[in-house]
Amino acid sequence: MSDLLDAPVTTLQGEQTTFGALTGGRPALVVNVASRCGLTPQYSQLEALQEEYGPRGFTVVGFPCNQFMGQEPGTAEEIEAFCSTTYGVTFPLTEKTEVNGAAAHPVYQRLTETPDAGGEAGDVQWNFEKFLVDGDGSVVARFRPRTQPDAPEVRTAIEALLP
Repeated sequence: MSDLLDAPVTTLQGEQTTFGALTGGRPALVVNVASRCGLTPQYSQLEALQEEYGPRGFTVVGFPCNQFMGQEPGTAEEIEAFCSTTYGVTFPLTEKTEVNGAAAHPVYQRLTETPDAGGEAGDVQWNFEKFLVDGDGSVVARFRPRTQPDAPEVRTAIEALLP
């Protein structure tokens, strides 16, 4: 089991768990999300991926983050209400999380070691950066924020991990 799967995570509802328990050992698309960002409509595509691929053993995991121009200022309750009423989100969300810097969440400390298609690793650039993780906790792909969740390269990478 990888160190990523063992990383402690707190859900948006305050439940203490691990990243592996949150994903159920399934391949996952991990995304730092925000409610007040120009890219927030990506929630619709993320939920569509969850609905399409969830039955095949896949999950999206959202990590709300307020590090980028304060675009996720809400409380856990406000974030949950926004996501469920505006976008019908059914995938798991964690508590508000730091993704860059000294206080970066352990999951993101590991994720940001992975380079994108251009070979660049390091800090998350903005809200809605996406990391594809296989069921064993290995990071297999990184997609920058402006890459749409349903882009062909994202779908191809997800399909490659599913039965």
